[in-house]
Amino acid sequence: MNPRILNERIVHRRIQAELDDLKSQAQLRHLELPAGIDLNSNDYLGLASDPRLKRAIVQAVESAPRMASTGSRLLSGHDEAWTALEIDFAKWVGAEAALYFTSGYAANVGLLSAILREEDVVFSDSANHASLIDGLRLAKCRRVVFPHLELNVLEEELQRNASAGGMRVIVVESIFSMDGDRAPLRELMALAERHGAELIVDEAHATGVRGAAGEGCVAEAGLAGRMLATVHTCGKALAAAGAFVCGSEKLRQLLINRARTFIFSTALPPYFAAQIAAGMRLAAEANTERANLREIAAFFRNELTRNGFDIARGDSHIVPVILGDNETSVKIAAHLRTRGFGVRAIRPPTVPAGTARLRLSLTAKLTQPILSDLVAAMIHAREQNSLERSVSAPR
Repeated sequence: MNPRILNERIVHRRIQAELDDLKSQAQLRHLELPAGIDLNSNDYLGLASDPRLKRAIVQAVESAPRMASTGSRLLSGHDEAWTALEIDFAKWVGAEAALYFTSGYAANVGLLSAILREEDVVFSDSANHASLIDGLRLAKCRRVVFPHLELNVLEEELQRNASAGGMRVIVVESIFSMDGDRAPLRELMALAERHGAELIVDEAHATGVRGAAGEGCVAEAGLAGRMLATVHTCGKALAAAGAFVCGSEKLRQLLINRARTFIFSTALPPYFAAQIAAGMRLAAEANTERANLREIAAFFRNELTRNGFDIARGDSHIVPVILGDNETSVKIAAHLRTRGFGVRAIRPPTVPAGTARLRLSLTAKLTQPILSDLVAAMIHAREQNSLERSVSAPR
């Protein structure tokens, strides 16, 4: 047989076997257009459909000298629009400097792989985002994964690694993307300072949402400028794309020279800086939206708890409804979609085995009546699933 044909058969069999395995575990995913009332969106302040944002983009496109960046920022892709935006963003969140990356994933991977060495020890929360996990893997540093927000365990690990030859760095999210709970940043900062460690905080789900003007949880806690770095994504509450790594000017210069995801990525076109700038300005002014988001989140969490749903321990606008097994989560999500709610099941490996869930992401455009209807639909879906299980159970 032709070696090429033989190799193609091996590849195709391997791919099909993996797809079959995912399907058997109710883990096979598909791309679908959003439909119904969207409970998956990270558009927390509702800016994605704001006409003011659209006008700012149109004006920027019309005045743009070119429609493409034409290269990385270290080659032909740099523009003063990016420098001005980085200065403004750093001021907004209370940092000395900022550097823009084309995605939050690129920001975390670029940051961690650039600043860490093999002799360093990093203490990473077990619920950290995949981009943080992958950045630490690429850094080849020694990794200590501590149980989610278990600060006593973290302190024990810091003490156990007190004689480490390199840096010691704690890495957390300020609002965790799957559990919706918040890191106790003041306690973490005190712990880091007590043990001579640095702190890195991913503010992806807090930027625009927390703080007096949406600066995030770090600024809200009065800790701006005290972290080794914070990461702020633009594709959520700011209704744009990309992310900023914020810290010292020296850190910015190091990332320009060492962060591979910055060096080897084509820059976004200069006009896109206007979209981020407009999103930042609108988010800073969105006090009414932030207040509404807090109110509906508290209402929704109370209604779910009152009706016996497991929503973990958070208090943010990200509300997990933990259902346990994959099949139940998929069925209940499908039922809710038939009732007009855009809900998707979150399954391993995104979350730990046995904790499949609905991740309900609230935005400021939702209302208490809509959320009351959603709770009623969830109760009905739960009852239907229990009935189906009892009918299909072996006798």
